[in-house]
Amino acid sequence: MKIFFLKYKFIVKLIFLVKEGGAEVSLLNTIRDKMDSFNPKERELAAFLLSRPQEAARLTITELAREAGSSTATVSRFCRTLRFQSFAEFKMQLAGELAQPPDTSKYQDIVAGNPLPDIVSAITINHLRSITDTTHILDIAELRRAIEALHAASRIDLYGAATSGLVAQDFFHKLIRVGKAAAVFTDSHMQLTSASSLSKHDVAIGISYSGETLETINALRCAAEQGATTISITRFGAEGLTDYADIRLYTSSSEAGMRRGDMASRMAMLHVIDILFTGLVSEHFDDYVPRLERSFQTVTQYTGKKERTTL
Repeated sequence: MKIFFLKYKFIVKLIFLVKEGGAEVSLLNTIRDKMDSFNPKERELAAFLLSRPQEAARLTITELAREAGSSTATVSRFCRTLRFQSFAEFKMQLAGELAQPPDTSKYQDIVAGNPLPDIVSAITINHLRSITDTTHILDIAELRRAIEALHAASRIDLYGAATSGLVAQDFFHKLIRVGKAAAVFTDSHMQLTSASSLSKHDVAIGISYSGETLETINALRCAAEQGATTISITRFGAEGLTDYADIRLYTSSSEAGMRRGDMASRMAMLHVIDILFTGLVSEHFDDYVPRLERSFQTVTQYTGKKERTTL
């Protein structure tokens, strides 16, 4: 068991060896994802960048502002919105991304009569792309804040509906195994009932890929009003749930199409959950591994057989 977690600890350290405060972002995808959140002038600038990225990478800030019908102040503000310290840093990132070979592994939708081998390939590509894209936009500083909040929490509430509720259930199972006082709620009334009894010593996690699930928003808002530390897990660029979150974690929002059954988005959210759990155990190894081993031994003792599990 300890060898297993040492391997996990090494993997987490590799994941965390990303640009401090956030991973190196796929810049054009990020701009596309955040389009609805920009003000009108920023949207005009974003549209220019998306339609003429190669040209934009060669322009000065003054030239870009003029070509996009904007101002240098808007360009500077736009860069800060995307977490760049300056236009020069933004331009360097854009130029570096454009120099990379194009990614041909696009998300694929369900189509009628697809041969089974093609379906296997398509789903594999979707899941791998979802995990990779999510890793690119993870904010390491926010992950660390979330891990420390979970470690310090007297109680942890998890809220989610439908597919997001399944993700919340998965996290609940993990937290219980390391002795955290956690509870998961998918019923809107029970979410509010539990949230109303939280305190400043507790944590509430709202999970919603869209970020717009009203029941989850209300529960996280109620938890925030009680003084609990609140965490949201949503697609990048989502609003609503994040308004009531102290800590905001994002997944890839590139998946589109009505026929996928939230498959890739579910994998992206589970990816974040797995990183949080592994990071929690890795950062506080001596606290949680004995509890994990004890839960494993207890299940083995009472079931009379070894439980095959993956974390």
